[in-house]
Amino acid sequence: MQMKISFPGGSRVDADFNGFKVPTDQALESGEPGSAPEPYDLFIAALGTCAGIYALSFCQERELSTKGLAIDISAEKDEKSHLFTQINMEIALPADFPERYRKAICRTAGLCTVKRSLATPPTFNISTKLS
Repeated sequence: MQMKISFPGGSRVDADFNGFKVPTDQALESGEPGSAPEPYDLFIAALGTCAGIYALSFCQERELSTKGLAIDISAEKDEKSHLFTQINMEIALPADFPERYRKAICRTAGLCTVKRSLATPPTFNISTKLS
């Protein structure tokens, strides 16, 4: 995967890849415009949407209703380090969701590739080049 990170002005930083642009900005609380999500917010969004793909596929493969299927995700941060200490996901299931699949859909959502990447973090190589 290759992305191009650009700096369109102010505190904005954008990621361009595969014809998509993902804008980021800093929060209003920090005195910035807050015109887009902060990068750390996109990290939580990546976890939630990845788990969501797994949960959705679980239901579709079993021909279960997805009406009302949703994931609520919240994260707790350490005040000093500003790093997440706990991430909570709660899967809202359709009213007629079979009891026998409740634990299985949680296990399946936990197979998310983004989450698994945290368990085996990649090596980072950061270098410079002149433009």
